[in-house]
Amino acid sequence: MKISVELTLTPLQDNFEPAIIDFIKKLRASGLTVLENPLSTQVYGDYDKVMEVLNKEMKIALESVERGLMYIKIVKSDRSEYAADF
Repeated sequence: MKISVELTLTPLQDNFEPAIIDFIKKLRASGLTVLENPLSTQVYGDYDKVMEVLNKEMKIALESVERGLMYIKIVKSDRSEYAADF
């Protein structure tokens, strides 16, 4: 089953950028399709592979900050080719 996941890591601390950058770099290195925008990161692929990577990398990312939030949305389909038609 293919899924699309939207993630937003929000460290609740000063000097928050290194944790976000490290998280995104690890997602990019996973071999999954990863797209970023200023507000979130999208990850696309097979459910089992995506969840395996996210389980590991989200834990590492949250452990690397004193306090933080991780917003996650999961859609059951691969939306990586989506383009607005308006």
